[in-house]
Amino acid sequence: MATPTLTRHRVPGVLGDISVDVRAGGRDSARPAVICVHGFKGFKDWGMWPPFCERLARAGLTAVSLNLSGSGVDDSGAFAFPERFGHDTFSAELEDVRRVAEALYAGELAVVRPSSMGLLGHSRGGGISILHAARDARVRALATWAAISTVERWQPVEKKRWRQTGVSEIRNARTGQILPLYTDILDDIERNAALLDLELAAERISVPWLLVHGTGDESVSFVEAERLAAAGSRSKMRFLPIEGAGHTFGAAHPWAGSNPALDRAFDASVAFFAGELA
Repeated sequence: MATPTLTRHRVPGVLGDISVDVRAGGRDSARPAVICVHGFKGFKDWGMWPPFCERLARAGLTAVSLNLSGSGVDDSGAFAFPERFGHDTFSAELEDVRRVAEALYAGELAVVRPSSMGLLGHSRGGGISILHAARDARVRALATWAAISTVERWQPVEKKRWRQTGVSEIRNARTGQILPLYTDILDDIERNAALLDLELAAERISVPWLLVHGTGDESVSFVEAERLAAAGSRSKMRFLPIEGAGHTFGAAHPWAGSNPALDRAFDASVAFFAGELA
């Protein structure tokens, strides 16, 4: 098997360019591909993503990771585009994933058209992946890590104050930056409630789904995983609780190595895609 190589690309996104990394070996032969979608305040080079994508590529899969156009993050990992972050929405992220899938199938990412496609998302990216998988028949396998079960993430009193001021300030713990979050995302949720209904989308998933969630998740309650598991098809769902694991399964940024919880998530996901997309 050819040693995987890394190429970097730009795909036009809703709020600016989508930065895309592609790790693959044997780029001239069709092979399965997995698109990996980060979560809120995440990015393609955060902690666990590069080593996981390398694992996928070494298993014979094409790994496609990206910075959503509203992530606000550049290729160095800096929040260089705070205004993009401020205007991001669920619908914009969903459209970004669609555009990357289209570029992949059009042969625009330095690999030939894939033989099949899987989708993996973490946290909010897990929710986006569920929504996309429910509407794109090319997705043959879905994996979610610590996925949200609803786009309603804010309490009414918080939303009221947010609308009064026009902006909510988000502190990034990694950089210390104060980032703006405008009301675009609230408008999007109100306008597109049915299209963004994650439990309804989960009911429509008809492909194999690996649902991974830590029981000690401090950001997205394990209850949300149970809701998704209840909504999904029992015959297609593999529910993998990881006892005591937190939101990132112990991964940190910068990457400081793996641990037993993260190894379980990695191993199960690589084996899942290698088996289901073969």
